[in-house]
Amino acid sequence: METNGDAIRPTAQQARAALADIEQVRASATALSATPWPRWFATTLTLYIAAVPPVYGGTLASPRWLLPNLAWGVIMLVMTAAYLVLFGVAGVNWRKKTGVALRLDVLPKRATVPLAIGLPALLVGSGFAFRASREPLWLFAASAVGAAVSIAFHLVFVRMHRKAS
Repeated sequence: METNGDAIRPTAQQARAALADIEQVRASATALSATPWPRWFATTLTLYIAAVPPVYGGTLASPRWLLPNLAWGVIMLVMTAAYLVLFGVAGVNWRKKTGVALRLDVLPKRATVPLAIGLPALLVGSGFAFRASREPLWLFAASAVGAAVSIAFHLVFVRMHRKAS
């Protein structure tokens, strides 16, 4: 490095190299923050999504369907509590492993907004369709579609990570 009095100044070439390194670190951090969720958590999420329609349908059934409505309600509460605990565990473990939190905000809004609106409508709507028609096919179709959407979303997330890396 050249010196200019007491201050040490990098050459133009060294400054450009440092900026390139900074840009590489920034790109690497962005790619890491878009890292897909752990597979075990994606599997748990898919199973949870697949279980919601029949359980929710059971809470809405009139008269009771397979189990008393209260039992369906307890199953839904326990299932949701277990999911939230596993989400917390996945977040803590992922942060320890990668240094970043599990994030959805790195995904394009054109994918997350329809998912955030459509998936709850599908899962809850199937329960109301079941209650009105008393046809359990609505519940199982919603389970299959919800699981397929969950898997597809995870695969898109993985693909985005590979592109960014």
